[in-house]
Amino acid sequence: MQEYFYALADAIAARLSGDEGFVANFSGERSHFVRFNRSAVRQPGTVTQNYLSLSLFRGRRHGDATITVTEDREEDVARIDNALATLREMVASAAEDPHFLVSTEVRSTERIAPDRLPTPDDAVEGILAAGTGEDLVGFYAAGPMYAGFANSFGQRNWHAVNAFNFDACFYLRDDPAIKDRAVKMDYAGFAWDGPEFSARAAAARDKLALLARPPKTLAPGGYRVFLAPAAMEDIMGMLSWDGFSLSARRTATTPLLRLGNGETFSPLVSVTENIADGLAPAFQSEGFISPDRIPLISRGAAAECLASPRSGVEFETAHNGAAAHESPQALDMAPGTLADSAILAALGTGVYMGNLWYLNYSDRNACRMTGMTRFATFWVENGVIVAPLNVMRFDDSAYRFLGRNLIGLTAAREWRLSTDTYESRSTRSMHLPGALIEDFRLTL
Repeated sequence: MQEYFYALADAIAARLSGDEGFVANFSGERSHFVRFNRSAVRQPGTVTQNYLSLSLFRGRRHGDATITVTEDREEDVARIDNALATLREMVASAAEDPHFLVSTEVRSTERIAPDRLPTPDDAVEGILAAGTGEDLVGFYAAGPMYAGFANSFGQRNWHAVNAFNFDACFYLRDDPAIKDRAVKMDYAGFAWDGPEFSARAAAARDKLALLARPPKTLAPGGYRVFLAPAAMEDIMGMLSWDGFSLSARRTATTPLLRLGNGETFSPLVSVTENIADGLAPAFQSEGFISPDRIPLISRGAAAECLASPRSGVEFETAHNGAAAHESPQALDMAPGTLADSAILAALGTGVYMGNLWYLNYSDRNACRMTGMTRFATFWVENGVIVAPLNVMRFDDSAYRFLGRNLIGLTAAREWRLSTDTYESRSTRSMHLPGALIEDFRLTL
């Protein structure tokens, strides 16, 4: 696909005339997927799709188009010719874009990650073995994902990674009095480790047995809680929603405005955009290269913003090659010192939260979030899980639960690869610890 994309880029370059320039972005995947229900395969299949986004420009006037790449050279070149004809008409009548900026410094790069994925048959065999005797519901997706960039200045970039993601639940069944109780589990990465997957599945099944106990309902109030890495993914996903954006900070729409103005989180909190170790490409759609690492929060204090080239022009400042949406693509939160084996003992009496959902901001300016506990949230007494917890809503500010109320972070972290498959598989990732917090506010 790399050679094929570069050949298409050369075909575009050969068709330019006068002072025309172009930027082309390629995205593609070859994915195996399997849907499971009641511990059986219900829908296997494959998806192969490739797209080329083309921007034609003259000065600050530009037009954009996207074509489906068929891998038939004659057909694809014909589609490029049609797109160029349309774009020339658009550019001729387009107004100048004052924030338009493309990279003119040629910085060609290549990253091709090794393929260490299991065969689909091996993955399915392991999943079915883990679900024996249980009601396992889930979705497995795996395979290579591609990204490419080319422009009329001769720059060529290629990015190919191989990853898998298994997103699933073990449901409690065979008791009509018990409904909608499940333990969420997931496993994602670059190489399948059978023993690790089996250990995760076993831990999920152990928690499933606890769900059969009579549930506990808590009165609203402040509680000591442990947020597992999956729950932290939901929290950090909310903070990534304009939290680290230069544009959002300059327009005072970021939920972390107070952090940018000098308020701090706990010194335990350090967050980095870690492109070097993630799945996302280091180049963005205009051809600029992101640094391997960008510090976003350093020991609780605001550090850099994610600044796209357009924001750099608009706000007359340097950019760091961020994508247009200025959201983290490879968020990395520094670990703490709490051992996994000591989590329940350190929690003592309180709430173990496996994951959350329906999050939103209840007060964006105060970075106050609300959301619901989800599957496998437990009440813990004296370091022992004693009962599942009925669904609760939380409403609290990140300046509290990641600030003065943050007790500690786990030493072990989990790779949280995005399970999004809207239009295509996502290359976003997070590397997160769990968090022990006191006085976390549950409202109803």
